[in-house]
Amino acid sequence: MNSFNQKTLFSIFLNQLIKRKLALICISILFIIYFIGIFAPILSTHDYAETNLAKTQNGPNMENWLGTDRLGRDIYTRVIWGIQNTIIITLITIITGSFILGISLGLAAGYFRGKIDIFIMRLGEVISAFPDILLIILLAATLRPSIISFGHYIEDTFGFRGILSSGIVDYLVIGIALLPLSWFGLMRLVRGQVLSIRNAEYVQAAKAMGTSNFVILFRHIFPNILSPIIVSISFSIGAIALSEVMLSFFGLGVQPPRPSLGVMIGDVTARGGASISVLRNHPEQLLAPIIVVWLMIFCWNIIGDALNEIFNPKNQY
Repeated sequence: MNSFNQKTLFSIFLNQLIKRKLALICISILFIIYFIGIFAPILSTHDYAETNLAKTQNGPNMENWLGTDRLGRDIYTRVIWGIQNTIIITLITIITGSFILGISLGLAAGYFRGKIDIFIMRLGEVISAFPDILLIILLAATLRPSIISFGHYIEDTFGFRGILSSGIVDYLVIGIALLPLSWFGLMRLVRGQVLSIRNAEYVQAAKAMGTSNFVILFRHIFPNILSPIIVSISFSIGAIALSEVMLSFFGLGVQPPRPSLGVMIGDVTARGGASISVLRNHPEQLLAPIIVVWLMIFCWNIIGDALNEIFNPKNQY
């Protein structure tokens, strides 16, 4: 595909996207949320772990824009740091689960077939037979002690202090736990797309010219199946974010004092912080993280629908 055709297709894509006003609004909302999360160290007004027992359960004011929680911590600061943690974990999961595992294994299974295809498919089917959330919780609960022990070993052996306090353990635990959720569905999609075009004339011509399998896969096949991959990933981002929030809510994800949207929801509802008076008088403590989570999931779903309509016009209804 030459550069002229690429520019033409990109122009068509932009024109189709501009026509979908709701998708553009959702893209704008996500841009704002992600911008705030990425630049949380600059935009935060307090230390996210700073407590002030003289200012507990305060409502929104000039000093604390969204008020304070039961320990006097600034809710606004903790929300934007929680967004940053969700962004980091989502990126880790998408890169490792979707791009490295899902796409590469899907290409291999669909192109090479045979024993490779059988092994990858049976492995994925065994893993997917477990209920997603139970498997994620099981992995997170069993991985954390081992990763913490390994972190202590690295710190004590090589003198790399700060590994455990940096949050790397949380990112590793959640990232590995979410792999089953992120790789098999995309792998199966990629495999099906590869099967549909592996015998196409341009693929056979490339083989006849002695082109290596790697070049065929990533130069000739992958660009032609990119559209459904983009749609699938856009839908999965919201699901991964929700899974991270749920893990943190159950105490298996990001650990205090590091903030997480799930931890904030859990502090209000499930860990002794809940009371009818708190929820009645200070609903912002629960609404702030919930609204952010809802916006991320809702917006990614709308964007996924829009991309599906653009790339697959026959699916419009």
